[in-house]
Amino acid sequence: MTQNLISLDLAEALPEFDAALDTIDRILKAFVSLDAEQMRRLSKLGDKTESFCRQTAAILDQNHQALPPGFDLEELKRDLAAFDALRPRLNRLEALTSKCADTQTALGSDILSASYDGYALLKVFGKADNVTPLRDSLRSGVRRDAANPGNGSAA
Repeated sequence: MTQNLISLDLAEALPEFDAALDTIDRILKAFVSLDAEQMRRLSKLGDKTESFCRQTAAILDQNHQALPPGFDLEELKRDLAAFDALRPRLNRLEALTSKCADTQTALGSDILSASYDGYALLKVFGKADNVTPLRDSLRSGVRRDAANPGNGSAA
């Protein structure tokens, strides 16, 4: 095998991994899932608007008398606190997700490389009878991958 980016046996780690994911899933039950239309319609908090919101919350906190009874300043403050608490955790989850995706890509590349090497060896050693189905599968797979490059199978 000419390429081996990673050698990984997950058998022992999978139960703990799955338990950790179950725990995260349980903790995130209160979180929302928005569809594409909802996301499109929402106002987005960016760097400039975040600064504006923080300054506004601070000024509102100093001027309670200017607020109508229906304005929930405490909810605004809770939302800001939750936003601040969530940010580093989201960054960590994104880094872990990226690491998992990179590992899967490396594994897929190793699998494809080893399969190509094995296929070439079968051809060299005259096992032509056994490679016909592989050759046909490879041809149809390459056509499928070329027609649908985003399917992830051409790692």
